[in-house]
Amino acid sequence: MADISYRERLAQLVEPGEQVLAVAKTEIAQGVLPSDPPQQEQAVATGTGGVSGVLLNLLSPLVSFPAGDRIVDRLTHGVAGRGAPGSAASTLQHARRPVPPATTLTDTILAVTDQRLLVCASGPVKLWSSQADDARALADTRVVWSTPRATVADARVGWHRLNPKRLRIEFVDGSWLAFTVPIAEPGTPLREIASALSGR
Repeated sequence: MADISYRERLAQLVEPGEQVLAVAKTEIAQGVLPSDPPQQEQAVATGTGGVSGVLLNLLSPLVSFPAGDRIVDRLTHGVAGRGAPGSAASTLQHARRPVPPATTLTDTILAVTDQRLLVCASGPVKLWSSQADDARALADTRVVWSTPRATVADARVGWHRLNPKRLRIEFVDGSWLAFTVPIAEPGTPLREIASALSGR
């Protein structure tokens, strides 16, 4: 998969007069995430599974119990976000969660403009892509979630376990969500997002 530059495409997606300040290709960090928005929570199976559910989660990733998933995520990856159902972090992470069964890969792109924080999804991307594949992924990029800059309380990049490049975005409703890039990729785009949001 080639490195696709999304800045030009995002300039086409924003409102007239809105200026793109920073762009980063990223992914929501692994770990325990905020609660689902209220309407999605009701659609999730309510079986807890108890201790046996946690053990089954560890033994087979195909067996899934919500309580077991959260415990395994907490132990292996920590906490990647917090927020009540319907909070900013809750709706953001739900907007980027693939709908099962996920049969394609897409990039998550964060963008900060002079007015909003945008979360975008690319078109389908391939591990081994041609220029035509990359052009399609870029052309199909769309905004899946946005919020005014005033709803962001803070943003900063720091260490989490062994990863020195984890962006944490905090919202004024008290919720927060973390984003990462692969260890081998530079953290500069995440630091630019944090700087554009926090003014530091």
